[in-house]
Amino acid sequence: MSGHTHGDIDWADRLAQLRMADSLDAQALAPVARRLVGSVVERPTVVDVGCGAGGMSVLFARELARLGGGTVVLFDATPTLLVEAEQAVAEVAGESVEVVSLLGDLTDPALAVPAADLVWASGVVHHVGDQQAALRTLAGLLRPGGVLAISEGGLEMRCLPWELGVGRPGLEHRLLAARASWFERMRAGIPGSVAMPYGWPRALREAGLEDVESFGALIDHPMPGSDLLREYVVHRVGWFAESAGEWLDADDRAAAATLTDPRSPDFLGHRDDLYLLGAKAIHCGRLK
Repeated sequence: MSGHTHGDIDWADRLAQLRMADSLDAQALAPVARRLVGSVVERPTVVDVGCGAGGMSVLFARELARLGGGTVVLFDATPTLLVEAEQAVAEVAGESVEVVSLLGDLTDPALAVPAADLVWASGVVHHVGDQQAALRTLAGLLRPGGVLAISEGGLEMRCLPWELGVGRPGLEHRLLAARASWFERMRAGIPGSVAMPYGWPRALREAGLEDVESFGALIDHPMPGSDLLREYVVHRVGWFAESAGEWLDADDRAAAATLTDPRSPDFLGHRDDLYLLGAKAIHCGRLK
C-alpha cells in the first residue's frame, strides 16, 4: 500500500488476507462510505490512498453509482494490489463512475494525485516516518470544502477463545502484545521517524483541517463464524506469530504453529467457536 513499504511487509504476499479482511469488514464499512460521500459535493472525486485490494474503493464506487456518479482514484505502491483493486472496483462502478489507477508512494516528493473532494487513507499514515507531515500532504490533495478521512487505531480485533487446549490460556493476548512490540520497533526503524505524541484528531487540526470528528465502525462476527472467518483467523494468527515471533516464548510459538497447521487435530480451521470482534476508528476533517 502507499506508504506501506517499511517493516519488511510483502503486501502482495498478503493479498489473500487483505481480500478476506475486505469481505469481513464490508458490512461495517458500507455506512462509513455512505457517510463520507454524503459529506462532500455531488459527483465527487474520491482518492483512496493505499487502496490495497480495493475493499473500501468498492464501497465508495457503489455509493457514487447510487448517487449519480463521480470518480474513484486508486493509489497504491504495490502493482499487484493496484491490479486487484482495479478489477474489484470495475465490477461495481458502472458507467457513471470513472476509475483511475495511480502507482505511487505517499512519501514521494513528486506525488501527483488529482485534486480530491474526499481523501481516504486506512492504515497508511502510521507507516510513514513523519506522520504529521503525511497528513499535511494528504490534506494538500483536497479541494476547498473537501474532507480527509483516515482509519487509524480503534479496538484491536479479537478472534480466539481464552483457552484453546493447546499451550497456555490467553495466547491471543500475548500475540497482540508481541505485535505491539513489533509495531514499536517498526515505527522506530522507519527512516526519518518522528514522534507524534498526540492523537489523530489533533494531528488533523495541525494539518490545517477544521470540523474534525472521530467515530467508530464495529466489526462483529459472532460464533460459530463462517468458513471465511475461520480461514481469516488462521491467516491472522499465523502472520502475527511469524512477524512478531521473537517476542513470544517457545511454547507460544509452538502453540501457534500447531493451531495453524491443517494437519493438526487442533487446527483452528476445524473449530466452531471462533469470532471476530473489534472496532475501527475513523478520524476526519474538512479543508475550509
